[in-house]
Amino acid sequence: MLRQLHSLRKKLHEIAEARGSLTDPAVLAISEEADQLIVALQQIQREEIAVSSMKREENT
Repeated sequence: MLRQLHSLRKKLHEIAEARGSLTDPAVLAISEEADQLIVALQQIQREEIAVSSMKREENT
């Protein structure tokens, strides 16, 4: 997922530069896709933190 996000960021820069606008529909579409991926990654991170916290509580 991190590789995919990196790829999207690179693509976003390239298209924004080529189109000369951050509000171009193609730029906005890629930005939205990147945002969805970021939200998914944050959810995974929150779940990992919760599991880790539960394991620590079980060991005390």
